[in-house]
Amino acid sequence: MKKMKYCARCILPQTHESINFDDKGICNVCRLAEIKHEEIDWDQRGRILNEIIDRYRGKGQYDCIVPFSGGKDSAFQLWYVVKKLGLRPLAVRFNHWGYRPLVQENNVRTFKKLGVDVLEFTANWQVVKKLMLTSLKETGDFCWHCHTGVFAHTMQIAVKFNIPLVIWGEASSEYRAYHDPRELEELNEKKFDEMIDLGINADKMYELLNGEVDKRDLMPFVFPPKDEMERLGAKAIYLGNYIKWHTKRQVEIIKKELGCRTNHLACIDIRNGEIDRETGWELAREYDGKRPASLDQFLRIVGISEKEFEEILLSKEEFDWGFDHGKLEDGKPLPDMDKWDDVI
Repeated sequence: MKKMKYCARCILPQTHESINFDDKGICNVCRLAEIKHEEIDWDQRGRILNEIIDRYRGKGQYDCIVPFSGGKDSAFQLWYVVKKLGLRPLAVRFNHWGYRPLVQENNVRTFKKLGVDVLEFTANWQVVKKLMLTSLKETGDFCWHCHTGVFAHTMQIAVKFNIPLVIWGEASSEYRAYHDPRELEELNEKKFDEMIDLGINADKMYELLNGEVDKRDLMPFVFPPKDEMERLGAKAIYLGNYIKWHTKRQVEIIKKELGCRTNHLACIDIRNGEIDRETGWELAREYDGKRPASLDQFLRIVGISEKEFEEILLSKEEFDWGFDHGKLEDGKPLPDMDKWDDVI
């Protein structure tokens, strides 16, 4: 049995996506945060953003697309685009069937207060259930349809509506270590393959499903071809490369301006100097590593037993972490679980 290693500064474990540690035991995500705080000229970045905006403002029905998941980051980015940049966006929402009632309430409140047009797409639920199970078996992550759908479908809408500018939220270096914040990151097919689709494109997923779905059912999860992106002159930027992303302050803004209710991540707070590492550990001990109260519903959706679920995850372990089902503690039920949709 191998002992789990954690960052010496924050509390990210060695199983975190894209992570590695330096000779002081500090993770690469923390090192990228140092660059964000100490090396970036954010005034200059703001000027670059304004230059980009000036090239696209007023050129069509919409100035840009803002992908909107309904979480804290996308709520802030939509607020910023409307109130700070003064743009007319089309909010594009890929409904991945995982929205809780509180998120729905926040979404409606945000759209009304900001006064934006909204386009929502919801994929075939019966197809999504098959994708969840196949993705879980292949990667240990059931949310292939969430990751690929949010990014691929949004860029498809950009092509179909001829809206070249797409403004995403936080830079990928905010949570993971795929990108150096000194560079101005943009989303393209290469980035999609490297960071989003878990190594499985739609063609590969179709093969894995072995005829269970029509190939047309997977079109929402296909990134637009390079020639279509070039014809559009697509420019998909990350707002977090141009303004200094600060989750806690942004949460306060959307609570005040939009009436949203939300929370934030302990590791981000540690990197921003909001809490110390021990406080982060206290939060982790209280909430992490417990059996989610929502697991029963998930197992019903994908149609497997808890034993099968655990066997799938254990098969993806790189090391033996000493998992013991008998020592699992039950997590607390979420306050709105009685309102969740239970149609399978």
